[in-house]
Order: sequence, then C-alpha cells, then structure tokens
Amino acid sequence: MANQRNFGMGPSEHGCPVEFTLGVIGGKWKGVILYHLLKNPIMRFNEFRRLCPAVTQRMLTHQLRELEDDGIIHREVYPQVPPKVEYSLTDKGRTLAPIIEAMKQWGDLNRDEQTIRSENL
Repeated sequence: MANQRNFGMGPSEHGCPVEFTLGVIGGKWKGVILYHLLKNPIMRFNEFRRLCPAVTQRMLTHQLRELEDDGIIHREVYPQVPPKVEYSLTDKGRTLAPIIEAMKQWGDLNRDEQTIRSENL
C-alpha cells in the first residue's frame, strides 16, 4: 500500500525520506504493533488485542493490512476451522528494529519526566 499512498508528495516530487518512513510506520498503532512483533516473533490477532486493549478491532485490522501491504509484516493463514492467522515481521520489517528500539529508549527516558511534570500541575 505504500506505493498507493501519496505521503504528501506530488507525482514528480521525490519527497523527504523521513516523511516516507513515517508514512509507513507512523500513526498511533503501527509502532506498537512492530514493537510487540520484535519481542514476540509470531503473534495472533487476539494477542495484539490483549496487549493493546485501546485499539479497536477495525483499526487493528486496518493497521495490520497496511503493514502487510507495505511488506513490513507477513500474514500466514492456516486452512483450518476455526481459522488460524499468524503475523510475523518480514526481513524488511526487521530492518526497522533499530528505529523501534530507539523510540522505546526515548520513551523510557522521557515518560517519567512527563509524568512528574503532569503531577506537578
């Protein structure tokens, strides 16, 4: 789907690489999905729902589909009843590990500071 989304650039413009990257992994849930897949190499839909209770089923489905369309995650469907679907990172998706880890570290360092500031208001 990355090739179908515009990411703010016109047909003849190259666009900014950071803008492109954020177009692929940006949004409230994609980074969270990628973080969990880095910790747990194979996950099922309901595992994401348990780890991210605030995300709606529709939004989670949408985000997973976009990541799959962009070649970041792989969706494996097993032909059985009830259906079994597993998600994992592709090789391309695993190249995002340093970015996701840097985001985690930044969050760890700055979350406590933000919490203290909020408590002092």
